[in-house]
Amino acid sequence: MVLLPFWAQSQVPTVTRSTEIAEMVDQVNVSNLKNYMESLVSFGTRHTLSDDQPNRGIEAARQYTLGLFRQFAENSDGRLCAEIDYYTEKADGRRVDRDIRTGNVMATIKGSDPTDDRVFLVSAHIDTRVSDVMNRNSDSPGANDDGSGVVAVLEMARILSQKSFSATIVFALVSGEEQGLLGADYLAKKAKAENWNLVAMLNNDMIGNSASNGTEIRDNTRLRVFSEGIPMVETEQMEAIRKATNGENDSKSRQLARYIKDVGERYVDQLEIKLVYRNDRFMRGGDHTPFSRQGFTAIRLCEYNENYYQQHQDLRTEGGAKYGDVATHIDYEYLRKNTAVNVAVLANLASAPSIPQNVSLDLSPKAVAIENINHTLLKWNAPENGTATGYYVLMRETSAAMWEKKFYTSERSIRLPYSKDNYFFAVQSVGESGCESLAVFPQPIR
Repeated sequence: MVLLPFWAQSQVPTVTRSTEIAEMVDQVNVSNLKNYMESLVSFGTRHTLSDDQPNRGIEAARQYTLGLFRQFAENSDGRLCAEIDYYTEKADGRRVDRDIRTGNVMATIKGSDPTDDRVFLVSAHIDTRVSDVMNRNSDSPGANDDGSGVVAVLEMARILSQKSFSATIVFALVSGEEQGLLGADYLAKKAKAENWNLVAMLNNDMIGNSASNGTEIRDNTRLRVFSEGIPMVETEQMEAIRKATNGENDSKSRQLARYIKDVGERYVDQLEIKLVYRNDRFMRGGDHTPFSRQGFTAIRLCEYNENYYQQHQDLRTEGGAKYGDVATHIDYEYLRKNTAVNVAVLANLASAPSIPQNVSLDLSPKAVAIENINHTLLKWNAPENGTATGYYVLMRETSAAMWEKKFYTSERSIRLPYSKDNYFFAVQSVGESGCESLAVFPQPIR
């Protein structure tokens, strides 16, 4: 172990903005987003239970998006492949009144490193609804909910498929969200059953509206990220460690949310990413929730201000107000920025080495001897995938939402002159390109 003086530890720049990733971010194209949206809403309804027709309904929309994914694949040098993962959803007596064939539109950029089995998943839901959740016939354009997420995922696939990444990126347009998160639940259970090394799941649901009803707020400079604190799946050992370390605000999902804020604001101008400390909006859920239930790290990205005149509404004018989720309400500059956040985050994660292993806070007698007790000694092992040229050790006060200090070291341990009583710590792997892994909250060892 090398104990560097504080000034030496902080000499390496702690913020890296990759030119290559910045170029990917700049490729997000408003005209493309508009064109995808116009085609998507032209199918009338995308209700999960809608009849199969050539130019109307959810199956027609699925075929359209599959066609786009395959078009992108032609320019990907074989990196991208796409399919519809069909399955049968059984009638449940609630929001599915008959057995139906449904499916998720899937596209995959296979990682370039055959030894790297990490998967990063980004999703949106392709289905829509009006006021009556069982109304499969009325027009339901679903421009913002969740056409905005769908067109964003399409544009992400177009851009990212032109590059090679060590890890695998999966793009999913799931069905059945409005009927009870059905497509996401199917996919999460499949990922669990097939033992995917799913490191992070990003759910984009309603990211294109910047104006609220009622309060009349207009703001396209803020994006929400929802993340769970205490994991939905927590073992007794995990619970004991969380209570012992007061780590209720340092779950893997919270670390992912902080990572999105850090990287997103680094690459996308005029956008503040707001961390919301709950799994989803008050008493509500989204397609990331089934993944959390399966023990995966999952978050939701969502616009800051919602317009409920446009959510789950029949197309109509009533009391002088226009209702319905139509494309004229989309703020495409806002949608561009939110799409760009996803591009930056996915490109960084898939390019970085995996997380450092066995990150620990040393409480051995030597580490907590009188002369050392006001220091903090952290140790870790190299990542399983990729090569770490160094590591960032992160620090924040216990009341702070975001990491406040970064220390760089090329070693696999560090002693800092800060008391573990007053601060929280974490460690990231850093690759040759400067891309960082997710942060790992240390566990105490004696």
